[in-house]
Amino acid sequence: MFSSIRTRLTLSHLAVIVVAMGLSGFLLLSLLEGYFVRAMQDSLAAQARITAQALIPGAIAEGPPAELAAAAYNAVQQQRVSNLSLQAQNFAPPPTEIPRGDLDLSYLADASLQLSSELDTRIRIFDTQGVVLLDSRDQRQQGADLSGDPLVVRALGGQYANQADRSADPPVMRAVLPVLVEGQIVAGVYLDEPLRDVIAVIWDLRLRWLLATGIALLLSGMVGLVLSRAIARPLRRLTTAAASVADGRFDLEVPVESRDELGQLSTVFNKMTARLRAAHQIQVDFVANVSHELRTPLTAIKGLVETLRDGAVDDPGVRDRFLETVEGETDRLIRLVNDLLILSRADSEALDLRCEAVDVGQLSREMAARLGPQAATRQVRIQVEANAEPLLAVADPDRIEQVLVNLLDNAIKYSHTGGTVILAVSASSEHSVELQVWDEGIGIPAADLSRIGERFYRSDKARSRALGGSGLGLAIAVALVEAHGGTLRLESAEGAGTVVKFTLPAI
Repeated sequence: MFSSIRTRLTLSHLAVIVVAMGLSGFLLLSLLEGYFVRAMQDSLAAQARITAQALIPGAIAEGPPAELAAAAYNAVQQQRVSNLSLQAQNFAPPPTEIPRGDLDLSYLADASLQLSSELDTRIRIFDTQGVVLLDSRDQRQQGADLSGDPLVVRALGGQYANQADRSADPPVMRAVLPVLVEGQIVAGVYLDEPLRDVIAVIWDLRLRWLLATGIALLLSGMVGLVLSRAIARPLRRLTTAAASVADGRFDLEVPVESRDELGQLSTVFNKMTARLRAAHQIQVDFVANVSHELRTPLTAIKGLVETLRDGAVDDPGVRDRFLETVEGETDRLIRLVNDLLILSRADSEALDLRCEAVDVGQLSREMAARLGPQAATRQVRIQVEANAEPLLAVADPDRIEQVLVNLLDNAIKYSHTGGTVILAVSASSEHSVELQVWDEGIGIPAADLSRIGERFYRSDKARSRALGGSGLGLAIAVALVEAHGGTLRLESAEGAGTVVKFTLPAI
């Protein structure tokens, strides 16, 4: 099940959504819960101040800054602090002029408290010994000893203390503030408020978050299925096509439906299969052409040898003519085998080039002189256009000689009687030297121009074979030039001659 890339993509997509929603929900709910708790603490502190100021003349309740408490409480409790008032009954506070050392809070025992706002808050006031003087919820708790409560201990020490007790039933928020009169602690205010509203809000948010997560998972699952299908479909096509290539079938192409990485992969795959198809066809043609090229001279040699064995060897004239033909066909086979060896080494990048500084102008003049007699027999003139100053290139002189011999030989063969073959040498740029071989011969038809340079390909097959060509000369020239790091290109028009240009790295 999990071996399918579509399943893995969908599940990974859902896993990302779950992790993202889980982290965001946890952080958001934690932040909101903390904010609500702080807001309740500030609310209790505000209530404690109101209580202390209402019941104890000149009292100040120590706690968070009043401005901060009011701001937080207004934000969460809808500004109830600003509307909060305290109704105290059945008590008579002492005169404000009584010294603090004589302040007696026993009058609070007969008082009762009621908050005007709808706050479910329990207010207790205790003296400096931790004894409850007033309880807004249960008068029977008056006189209870709270001195063992850690919050009361901190308050009697002059510190504001609060605690969210989630273990209580129901969970409550407690806040204890010391009450000071003229800088001395005279009492403390102990407030309890249930956390049910905060818990209800958090649970409501949690349920909404779970609902949003479920919807997000449903939508993301649908999107993931669509995306995974869009990715898996071209991959399946590529797999099928690759299997066909592995079976030796190169005619299957993958449809390109997008411009993304998968579309680019499909395009590259189609180019690869096209090149494999072409390479396979070249291989088939190559084997057929080699077989044909070898069969022709071998058949001729076999026929001549059989004729000699049947008695022609006794005739000196016939024998010498037959032996000369056998020698010519043998030389042709040797040249063919050597050409194939060169191409094989070039394909495997195993050509042993002995590069050195070569004066290509001088080399061109030597090649023109060597092929001059051959050109003369066809009444063709070879003209070299090169400066007298040396023009140096980095090359293997033997291999470049072979290139020039092949190009000049073709130019001479296909030139008209009385024509001129031009071998021009020049510096094409600061880093390269260009050689050009021009002829005024029959040219190459436009339909055949793109295939010139393929192995064993001949534009005019009958005439090429009659002239002794095997269709490997230009292919060898291309391989040798490219092995030197140069380029070879051909321009031709039927009836207007041909020009072959190639470059070599300059010194």
